[in-house]
Amino acid sequence: MDGSLLGLSPAGAARLFLLAVAPVALWVCWTDLKYMKIRNRAGWALVAIFAVAGLAALPPEIWAWRWLNLVVVFAAGLFLHLAAGVGAGDVKFAAAAAPFVAPAHAPMILPIFSAFLLGAFVTHRALRAIPAVRRLAPDWESWRRPDFPMGLAIAGTLVAYLVLTGWPGLYGAVLNRM
Repeated sequence: MDGSLLGLSPAGAARLFLLAVAPVALWVCWTDLKYMKIRNRAGWALVAIFAVAGLAALPPEIWAWRWLNLVVVFAAGLFLHLAAGVGAGDVKFAAAAAPFVAPAHAPMILPIFSAFLLGAFVTHRALRAIPAVRRLAPDWESWRRPDFPMGLAIAGTLVAYLVLTGWPGLYGAVLNRM
């Protein structure tokens, strides 16, 4: 046992987190595409999930220190919001997602986020340019606005991180192909 209530390995904790956060991530993608908004409830849902599942899946001292991730990402995001116009919902959701990331894994977040940002941007813009696709969801705000629904990239990053840490062999397989 590693000191967590459930006795999970780090990979087991990531798999538990993935099960809990995937529906929230999907909801964020949908609301950001449709309304260009990430609801505060989505961020609060992640915080609640980490508060409960994190305490059960992680040793208490690790769980407690992970809350610092939220504060650091929120502070950096607030700076980006004020200096570069990053959306407030994006900042709050990224901060709420931060406790799920082990500090030792922080260096892998930027490459994952960059890949999801580029992929989501290109895909969104390509699909937006096809009238038949736009007719499938004519009321989506993201089709009309020049800015981009960053929730796609933030939610995708969180889910991809949890998949890669939940199945460590997969991460090695991905790196070996690069």
